[in-house]
Order: sequence, then structure tokens, then C-alpha cells
Amino acid sequence: MKALRNIALGKYLAVHSPVHRLDPRTKLIATLVLMVTAVQCDHLAALMLFCGFVLVTARLALLPWMLLLRNLRPFVWLIAFTMIMHGLMSPGDVVLRVPWTDLGFSYGGLRLGAFFSLRLAVIVSLASLLTLTTSPIEITDGLERLLNPLRRFGFPAHELAMMVTIALRFIPVLIEEADRLHKAQLARGADFSGGPIRRARQLLPLLVPLFLSAFARADRLAVAMESRCYRGGVGRTNFRLLALGWGDARAALAVGTVVAVTVYLQLLPSFEIGA
Repeated sequence: MKALRNIALGKYLAVHSPVHRLDPRTKLIATLVLMVTAVQCDHLAALMLFCGFVLVTARLALLPWMLLLRNLRPFVWLIAFTMIMHGLMSPGDVVLRVPWTDLGFSYGGLRLGAFFSLRLAVIVSLASLLTLTTSPIEITDGLERLLNPLRRFGFPAHELAMMVTIALRFIPVLIEEADRLHKAQLARGADFSGGPIRRARQLLPLLVPLFLSAFARADRLAVAMESRCYRGGVGRTNFRLLALGWGDARAALAVGTVVAVTVYLQLLPSFEIGA
């Protein structure tokens, strides 16, 4: 449960910073472009550039770096799995053999595992920066404005944006609810100690009340929206109108520079991680 409390995805930290003041459309497009570029990145120099960009953006957003590091703790098992699989499956000279098996970790496999693990950490940090610096209502407005051109084809832009925002907003709520249920079970004498398999089995009784609580929250939210005469995006107006500014232009220039440098490095074989 401590690992779940460290998840920053879906949480918003209200701070007056240049990154927070950016238009949500700029942050949504920039995050999508950076994540796609990071997935295609296979050069160590380009990946270091992404790491530096994430750290500089967090500093400009007045976010502590430790917050991003704590957010990676729930994904340690996935990062470790990536490291182990690449270390075992990649060809090369074995530098560390697994006892009582014919498997072993190669030097090239460990390099690849470290590279892809770091790339995964960068992608998770980019998603966390988006939700930490953009409120749920801003994400809704930004998604709706970006999807508005599809309305002429019957695409429910407002409804989709609302569903995505509610899903993001429910992540920290469900985490807090799971932590509350965990503490309640501990107070009643439940034992969650032991190995990973035993702890996973002990957590199964938490799933039923957690799902019931989630359904109850969703039902209350639906009743509240219906009582306020919510009827979708038809005829709705916005209290805050979105407008692009010079800060968005500078952010777009910075993102474009990172993407351009990454593409340039992709053309240099000497920078390939597998070289």
C-alpha cells in the first residue's frame, strides 16, 4: 500500500509556475509527441537528453525531483522485469550465470535492459508531469478543444474528454480508498506479511469492498451530475476560455528542439545503444 500512495498519476499539485500556466492543449500535444518519440528512441545520448528535459521541466514547474522518483516506486517490478528479460534473452558473452540453470546475463543484455528500463522511467515521468501540472478541468477543456473538429462526423468529443478526466481523477481516490481498507483490515488482525505470493493472496479480500466502493462513488457522481442537469456538451459554455500565448510558443520550440535532436541522433549509427 505504501507503493500505491507514491503514484502521482492523476494527482494535481496547484503551484504558480510557468509550466502550470501553459495552455492544456500545448501540454497534451507535447506529452504525446514526447512519449511517442521516447518510445522510438534507441540512442543513449538521446535518452540522456530526455532525462535532462524531464528534470528541467520539473524544476520549472516547481516540483521536487523526489516526487518523480517516488512515483517510480510502484513500477519497480516492471522495470526489474524489463531488466531481467533483456539481460537473459539478449545474445552475448555471459558475465553472470543463474545458479542451477543454463541461463545467464550477458553484458550486452544488461546494457539493453538498463537502457529500456530508463526509457520506461522517462515515459512514466512524462505522464506524471502532465497530471501534476494540469488540473482535471483543464485536461477536459484541452481534450474537448482538440477533438472538436471531429464533432462534424458525430464524434462525442465532450463526453470522451469527460470520461478520460473522471478516470484520471479516480486514480488517487481509489488509491486512498484501498489504503483505508488496508488499514481497516490490519486493525481487525489481518496479516499481510510473507512472500509476494502470500501477500497477493491476502490482498484478494480487499478487492470486493474496493469495487463496491468504486461503484458507489460512480453512482453518486452520476446522480450529482444528473441533478445539476448535465446533458453532455451540446450548448455548454466555458467559464475559462483557452488561449495560446508566448509561453506556449516557447514550450513548443523546446519540445520541437528535443524531437529534432532525437531524430538527428537516430541517423548517427555510432550512437546506437546496441553498438
